[in-house]
Amino acid sequence: MKKITITFDGYSSCGKSTMARQLAASIGYTFVDTGAMYRAVTLMAMQGGAIDDNDDVDDSQLKALLAKASITQCYNPTLGQAETFLNDRSVEKEIRSMEVAARVSIIAALPYVRQAMVEQQQAMGRQGGIVMDGRDIGTTVFPDAEMKIFVTARSEVRAQRRYLELKEKGEEVSMEEVMRNLEERDHIDTHREVSPLQQAEDAVVIDNTNLTRAEQAAMLLALYNERMATIEN
Repeated sequence: MKKITITFDGYSSCGKSTMARQLAASIGYTFVDTGAMYRAVTLMAMQGGAIDDNDDVDDSQLKALLAKASITQCYNPTLGQAETFLNDRSVEKEIRSMEVAARVSIIAALPYVRQAMVEQQQAMGRQGGIVMDGRDIGTTVFPDAEMKIFVTARSEVRAQRRYLELKEKGEEVSMEEVMRNLEERDHIDTHREVSPLQQAEDAVVIDNTNLTRAEQAAMLLALYNERMATIEN
């Protein structure tokens, strides 16, 4: 059976990573979390002094760090998901912090960062058999992908999901902080000059505000089977 490229795009905390991971596991494809890649670059910028407390970026410093950086993802059976490594060190927990979340859209909007990450992502998916999620996967990274999904959810539901996720990890945050962070990220993601977040014209839109994980999984598998039947015929 032909192995295709499947893309998931959408706003922060809309559930696209969960859905992409579900589908990849059910059809035996590789899942790539591109958001984690940008978070890893952001963490590197923070730790390497390339972004200050006022969110001003030292481009020359960040470019130097980026030139030497190695960002990889490997499946961790204990976690049951992909684990992100920065220069051969696991940073999966660190990149999920509010501090990183508050700056990731700033770093991800930089043209040279996007170029470096897009090139790496395209290399990962060259052979097909991949499910990749992000903000510009179906529009910029793989505009010719055989199957594209755009995920939406109500903003208050997205904020609640993110809040609970952070609380489970022991982070002291308020619902107001989380909502403000999501609004800021949404604005930056949709207004950046390079590869802004937008729905691909040929993407299937899924609003998962009220969907259970089981309903999501069934819907995605049905869409995949329908798409494969079209391709093979």
